Amino acid sequence: MSRKNMIANRYEVVQHIGQGGMADVFRAIDTILNREVAIKILRSDLSTDAVSILRFEREAQAATALAHPNIVEVYDVGDYKGHHYIVMEYVRGRTLKQIIRSRGPLLVEESIDIMKQLTSAVAEAHSRGIIHRDLKPQNVIVKSDGSVKILDFGIATAKGSMQLTQANNVMGSVHYLAPELAKGETATPQSDIYALGIVLFEMLSGDVPFKADQAVQVALKQMREPMPDIRIINSEIPQSVVNVITRSTAKNPDQRYSSCDEMLLDLSTSLRPERANEAPVVLREVQKPAAPVKKPAATVRKAQPSHKVTEKQETPEKKPVKKSNRLITAITVILLGLLLGTAVYFGFLYARESAKIVVPDVRGMTVQEAIDLLAENDLELDTAQVTYILTENTEKGLILSVSPAEGTEMEKGDTVSITVSSGIGVKMKDYTGMKITAAEEKIAADENMNMVTVNVISEESDEAPGTIIRQEILTPDTLFNPQTASQLTLVYSTYPTVVIPDYIIGMPIGDAVRELENMGIVARSSLHDTQSLTDEERENLQYGVVIDVDPDVNTEYTQKEDNFVILYFY
Repeated sequence: MSRKNMIANRYEVVQHIGQGGMADVFRAIDTILNREVAIKILRSDLSTDAVSILRFEREAQAATALAHPNIVEVYDVGDYKGHHYIVMEYVRGRTLKQIIRSRGPLLVEESIDIMKQLTSAVAEAHSRGIIHRDLKPQNVIVKSDGSVKILDFGIATAKGSMQLTQANNVMGSVHYLAPELAKGETATPQSDIYALGIVLFEMLSGDVPFKADQAVQVALKQMREPMPDIRIINSEIPQSVVNVITRSTAKNPDQRYSSCDEMLLDLSTSLRPERANEAPVVLREVQKPAAPVKKPAATVRKAQPSHKVTEKQETPEKKPVKKSNRLITAITVILLGLLLGTAVYFGFLYARESAKIVVPDVRGMTVQEAIDLLAENDLELDTAQVTYILTENTEKGLILSVSPAEGTEMEKGDTVSITVSSGIGVKMKDYTGMKITAAEEKIAADENMNMVTVNVISEESDEAPGTIIRQEILTPDTLFNPQTASQLTLVYSTYPTVVIPDYIIGMPIGDAVRELENMGIVARSSLHDTQSLTDEERENLQYGVVIDVDPDVNTEYTQKEDNFVILYFY
């Protein structure tokens, strides 16, 4: 850096705002675009370390590949006089860790809102093949409006990329490290899901679940000890939220959510009243196949010498039996055996048939009514596995279907499961193909969308600028509850963004309009009134040339449908 604290003759360093394991972070001013930025600069002592440089470059590559409202945007990367740097948006706020330390446990609603933002951002990263690997409250900035931004993709991995975990060195913060990573296994999306579950636990409890004096001891606890019961710390937490923690922090990755999208859907409904007292999720321990039992070797016995009957030995005399009597006796025994076997077989079939129970039709009943009817038929309802779904026309609490289906024959005491309506939902409209501004107006006027948080993301596309190319989370025709919070993501084709040139000041008004139009900008001219000016001021005016611009010159301007630049002249 020079004496003027300038980097690349563009970024003026203002203040040192943080330090990480491998870089310093500064607040700076982008002197070209006149905006605040954050610059992360690799420490000088690491500038020759290949792994550190690769981690630094990996962070830049991972972050620039992502466009999401909850991920810090990267503007520029470079190498200036041996200093590797990343320029990113400057986010004013506090880290989630600082907020937890200052306030202790957060409100359940607040925690779920933050988790939905984090999970949505991580889902976007996973969809791009990027695993963060270091999710923790220290890497989350919370802004004053409650929105969050994820930082630091320094040890993120992309599909097919080299792992940055060295021998005997597990990267990432151990308090949020998935058990499989602590064992040295490869990171997967489920590793990030585990970290998200730990973050949710910390927000609701005020502290991490596993603590010890040394990092190795914490890692061992992550692998061996069960998660503490958070309801002991706060009994007001709904069981549905506890279930989210249970599923996301399962020791076995296969028992966690299959994706962040699945976790986000569960979070979106976790505060619904009907889920407050749902049955706890029980993770059954995966049994390893038992080792085959070795059969003992057969014992070989020596044959005993047989006693031969010699001519001198006397044998008892047997009375001759008539062949006809023996034949009759044998036939009688066989017939009696067949009759007895037949009687036993048909008795068994009769007993089995008489024990068969037909599953009754419980559709349209309440859960309690179904429990009572099934009990009358010697069947049980699996209350731990009741599935709740939204419907188009069935009132909340009524049974939609039963499994096995009604009419199926079952044994006495067997268990059946049911699917229950969680209420009448509204079909999500299809906004693809619409202009983003028109869609936003339509959503704002729709009363059913009052509880839906709309995330808007731009993406390079061949479609016309501003055209919605897809919608996520609440896809078209998906049923949602208009009375509970949910999320919709609209991805639209990026609008062109340019910098308004300063050379148009003083340019003839007609030429200036054509110059901006050639740049794709809608320009309008506005004539300044000279009546309030003195004769002397009017004599010194330059007529017919641009004297002012709104927005100002040298500022970024995005050309949307209803945007335009005003050129003022006399």
